[in-house]
Amino acid sequence: MPQDEPDSFSPSIPESNPNYQMPLPSPAESTSSSPPPTLLHISFNQDHGCFAAGTDHGFRIYNCDPFREIFRRDFERGGGIGVVEMLFRCNILALVGGGPDPQYPLNKVMIWDDHQSRCIGELSFRSEVRSVKLRRDRIIVVLEQKIFVYNFADLKLLHQIETIANPKGLCAVSQGVGSLVLVCPGLQKGQVRVEHYASKRTKFIMAHDSRIACFALTQDGQLLATSSTKGTLVRIFNTLDGTLLQEVRRGADRAEIYSLAFSSNAQWLAVSSDKGTVHVFNLKVNSGSARSEPRSTSDPTLPTSSLSFIKGVLPKYFSSEWSVAQFRLVEGSPYIVAFGHQKNTVVILGMDGSFYRCQFDPVNGGEMTQLEYNNFLKPEARRCNLCFLFVDESLCLPGHRILGDSSRWRWVQQRVTICFG
Repeated sequence: MPQDEPDSFSPSIPESNPNYQMPLPSPAESTSSSPPPTLLHISFNQDHGCFAAGTDHGFRIYNCDPFREIFRRDFERGGGIGVVEMLFRCNILALVGGGPDPQYPLNKVMIWDDHQSRCIGELSFRSEVRSVKLRRDRIIVVLEQKIFVYNFADLKLLHQIETIANPKGLCAVSQGVGSLVLVCPGLQKGQVRVEHYASKRTKFIMAHDSRIACFALTQDGQLLATSSTKGTLVRIFNTLDGTLLQEVRRGADRAEIYSLAFSSNAQWLAVSSDKGTVHVFNLKVNSGSARSEPRSTSDPTLPTSSLSFIKGVLPKYFSSEWSVAQFRLVEGSPYIVAFGHQKNTVVILGMDGSFYRCQFDPVNGGEMTQLEYNNFLKPEARRCNLCFLFVDESLCLPGHRILGDSSRWRWVQQRVTICFG
């Protein structure tokens, strides 16, 4: 048996329908004396309306807009969860252990049913699981050099793919009904592999000279954005024929790209990196018209260098397409980004527990406006609407009120800040 061959599986998802969606239970109240947990994992669900956090004690699920904790599960012994993958808003999740004291073995994917508050199935492998992707009809498990595709209903193995070393567990799948498109690293440096399961076609794209660092798919799987370990350029490809449709520039210095995300209509692309800035780019080709001619780079809505008129003489850098909008973050913490459900908004999640919701101007661009900030790892606090200090509503002066649901007020480090008006 090959080294990464799955050892065994326990199919038991007969009564839990992954298409069934129901309200998730209310969050468990926590005591103020509990120290904040260590964050091991964050990821958005498939429509970016929720996100999941894996900690050294369990996992938590949050709603993005409005921001609120939906529920949490803290385990008594061990508890480290290194991967949490949601399936839209239904009761089924995929869990993998993580951290110094993992709840589950690192080589197992546990299928968790939150209706029953227990695991109802598992997939075992001979090496550590790097990531998991879910669709309503498929489970995709990513190992260091192999990917397994399973049928969701009975956990039957359908396909295996070999890849180059993939320690980050890079993989993306489309979420369109009926047509599955899967993207993963190829067998060469800088290469991506695209599997079109409906047409049974495989396409290899040499996207970069350096190793692939990050990529993202549109919901329908027609457009692919890629970046390399150099982190200066992002390229957008047609997944059907591998055509390069557009190239945008994040910056001139090397950077580690943490995440890429398309807007729902594929008009915008968001990029986060270790430089502490989230960029939003205007795309030429909308999803659904990937075969059409790309918009001319002379389009005035596409920011380019002021020296682009002599691009035939000066290096390519001077004719690059730059981001329309930017949001500055504190450097040092990894951030992932997605587009919000409200128009022209992005949601940013940090491994330090930070949650930002920002809005960008699609016409004038420039610096984004911060609409909201929360730290989802710390006890919930409320702010006065006039002085914006964290307060107990009983100490707020007349004419001031507490923002948010005051019935869920919790102490902040067992101290109260008085509103000074």
